[in-house]
Amino acid sequence: MTDSNAAGTIPSAAAIGMVHLTVANLERALAFYTETIGLRVLRRAKASAALGVHERPLLLLTELSGARPARGVTGLYHFAILLPSRRDLAITLAHLLDLRTTLQGASDHAVSEAIYLADPDGNGIEIYRDRPRTEWPHAGAQVRMTVDPFDANGVLGELERTPATWSGLPAGTSIGHVHLHVAHLAPARRFYCDILGLTLMQRFGNAAEFVAAGGYHHHIGYNVWAGIGAPPPDPDMAGLRWFTLRLPGNASIDAVLRRARAAGLTVEATTETGISDASLPLLRDPSGNGVALEIDATM
Repeated sequence: MTDSNAAGTIPSAAAIGMVHLTVANLERALAFYTETIGLRVLRRAKASAALGVHERPLLLLTELSGARPARGVTGLYHFAILLPSRRDLAITLAHLLDLRTTLQGASDHAVSEAIYLADPDGNGIEIYRDRPRTEWPHAGAQVRMTVDPFDANGVLGELERTPATWSGLPAGTSIGHVHLHVAHLAPARRFYCDILGLTLMQRFGNAAEFVAAGGYHHHIGYNVWAGIGAPPPDPDMAGLRWFTLRLPGNASIDAVLRRARAAGLTVEATTETGISDASLPLLRDPSGNGVALEIDATM
């Protein structure tokens, strides 16, 4: 295997689908994700629920009563909700401010504008909008994401021109990317680039890397900010169970699985997708983060 993948071997239309989280109290989590974030419950069982927008599932929650917040371990850094426009970001930001929701930060990344917060279990959430691709800065073949001050007045100014009332997340909302804690960068890079087939888009020194399909700024980020050699989470911790990578058909999924088996990886299966009783093939990166492979029927 190589240390990076210049071209990528995954279809350019590949994207993140749904994120599956463990939460300590399902009712508390549902209240947060519906009333604060603006997702809608699509399917409900005794200890789990699927949420999304306009019948598109984006988040699966499973209760583990009393689960502890994850700290100093591999797993979820944040999952990122991608909104269709800057105006949608303004509507969401105004809603969060009206609720006096605690924000953990906000940044202009040159390719996007983003706000950050956490759910009641400490699971990190980014809510962002992309700038047009023609405006993304590059350094050679890589994008050049930045961490610049967030223009809150400019974003909220979108509502001065056309006032709007918050009514939940809009149609067209998706999971834009997932950012993970890993134990080491190089093994993660080999998994996400050589096995999954994503392309390395940017490095942040020796601390974080970002990979994507189709020239996107990143579908997956991974970092060692929890500590180099960080252990996996304990079974009683809240956090990431797995997320789905959506591919256009069985052939592209089979290609990933062939590369995984050739590398000696075990192919598992999900036990709950939030959509149906069907399972999905599941791979784990070297730090134990789960990636389920899902066919996107719209591709």
